[in-house]
Amino acid sequence: MKIFITGGTGNIGQYVTLALAARGHECVVLSRTPEKYAPMLRMGAPGSISIVPGEITDYPLMARYVAGCDAVISIALGWGNEPVSMLMNDTAATVNLLELAEKAGVSKFLFTSSTAAMGHNRAGMDETFVNIPNNLYAATKGAIEAYVLGFSQYFGDGGAVAMKRNVIRPGYTFANPCFVGGKSQSDMRFADITNAVRENRPVHVTKYDGTQFLSAGQIAKLYVALLESDLNEEVFLALAADFTTWERVAQIALEEYPASTSEIVVEDKGWGAEPLLYGVGKMERVFGLKFTGEDEIRAHVRWNLEQ
Repeated sequence: MKIFITGGTGNIGQYVTLALAARGHECVVLSRTPEKYAPMLRMGAPGSISIVPGEITDYPLMARYVAGCDAVISIALGWGNEPVSMLMNDTAATVNLLELAEKAGVSKFLFTSSTAAMGHNRAGMDETFVNIPNNLYAATKGAIEAYVLGFSQYFGDGGAVAMKRNVIRPGYTFANPCFVGGKSQSDMRFADITNAVRENRPVHVTKYDGTQFLSAGQIAKLYVALLESDLNEEVFLALAADFTTWERVAQIALEEYPASTSEIVVEDKGWGAEPLLYGVGKMERVFGLKFTGEDEIRAHVRWNLEQ
């Protein structure tokens, strides 16, 4: 397939692009700074990767590159600090891409949402739960999901929409760069912990604070499986099956850097010992994908310690 990808050089996107290229797909990646990613172009065999300069709000540009593509993957994130700026920079941008893709005859559209779209964590949350957004980012992702899944037909004489549309909701996703100059995770807690360990400072964490960490390399397998399937109007949560605390991340950092004299300082804020887990069984039922976090977390901690 020929695939147009926004955000294909970012934290998640770099792994998705390379995984698809490794499967023989042709990837056309929109990037604001294509000059930074020349090494990526040499890593695409047996498929191919091309990187084109542009913004997700440049609709004529995107229309030109979407033409002739079999699939579109939306990973890029627009941003804003107020409702209208979030609406214009992310929601409207993605919905415009959705419409451009359908009008160009694209067969498949895959949108990257977030578990944030679901709102405050509730016990047993899975793909069947209703989204209750609790901030602008959550509202933006939830709104785009509604457009992607609801775009099943045109009103008037437009008829049914043939393009298959699916959604992936990542949780906390981290990444080591795929190449020199590539992206790492945007959350600084891994770096803060490993810096403290290297510098023999106390490592401060909250008792029982953690998440179902997933690496970008792992989540890329879900993108490939979903894109190569015939599914339509499906949502998949993308997290590890196991829960890892930040205290455990700090312990791993000390194990990987035994010369450190740092101590872990755990603050008890009254959080319960039993985590509220997202249900990720759908990935396993449909695609046989089930991920655990510890080995990938250890590799990511080691990478941070080496920086």
